[in-house]
Amino acid sequence: MLEKVNLHSRQHEQFRADVIEGLSASRKMLPCRWLYDDRGSELFEQITKLPEYYPTRTETGILKARAEEIAAFCGERAVVIEYGAGAGVKTEILLGALTNPALYMPLDIAGDFLAASAARIEGRFPYLEIRPLVADFTDDFELPADLPKLPPRVGFFPGSTIGNLAPLDAADFLRRVRGHVGKDGRAVIGVDLKKDLSVLLRAYDDGAGVTAEFNKNLLRRINRELDGNFDLEGFAHEARWNARNSAVEMHLVSLRRQSATACGRRFSFALGETIHTENSRKYSLEAFRRLAERAGWRVEQVWTDPDRLFAVIGLC
Repeated sequence: MLEKVNLHSRQHEQFRADVIEGLSASRKMLPCRWLYDDRGSELFEQITKLPEYYPTRTETGILKARAEEIAAFCGERAVVIEYGAGAGVKTEILLGALTNPALYMPLDIAGDFLAASAARIEGRFPYLEIRPLVADFTDDFELPADLPKLPPRVGFFPGSTIGNLAPLDAADFLRRVRGHVGKDGRAVIGVDLKKDLSVLLRAYDDGAGVTAEFNKNLLRRINRELDGNFDLEGFAHEARWNARNSAVEMHLVSLRRQSATACGRRFSFALGETIHTENSRKYSLEAFRRLAERAGWRVEQVWTDPDRLFAVIGLC
């Protein structure tokens, strides 16, 4: 319990520091990891079911169609470590295909959401040891010392979340996974591929407004956790394509000249000024191969859908 309290305190202080730094900058921004409180995680799960949001259903289709191949790649008695586990729906496909998996360790920053997901998966796989861990996969952290050390350990990172990380951060993350699974370990990574711009932008600005609510929930979180007074009606969600970075960007656009307080500080916004909240980078297979190699991995397997919208990539 003390460890959980200390982790929550550290996260709160980091959130506060990131808000002060990000909203004080000339180009305001906030790290996307703060989108995923319990409410944000729930909203994201709603997004994954939207007709415009192709990544989840496409990746799920790949996992179902290639489950036996992916399981063979992971090996028998695998220890599966999932980063940013969320609801773990796609994890069920992998766990169901594996031969006698030894342990499943889901990691997520949203503790209550993680606990609910772990309980649901435990009901689906009662024979499997499940050890959820509240952790921020974008920071360095140690795995429990008593985690089985014998291979195979498999890092599982579905959902194209690798695209939310800047290239240097993505390389650091892949090195972190390598350290967790060891030199003989493996990783299965979901990667969203480059495609038609109209398809991309619809996926991040749905007609039902769920993505907008997800983005604006970050302001609601600031109000709740950092004594903020942001007027959510004063900001609008916007998805933009950044060709230079090959990324869809999410922004919160100020609809008027205004100010808001948080953390005991006042932040001013001009009409049209934005808070940049998320990047979703899209890779070519060659670009991802180069990224993986810089982080000490080799691309061993690539599984894609017929339209090559998405890829599930096996690293070793």
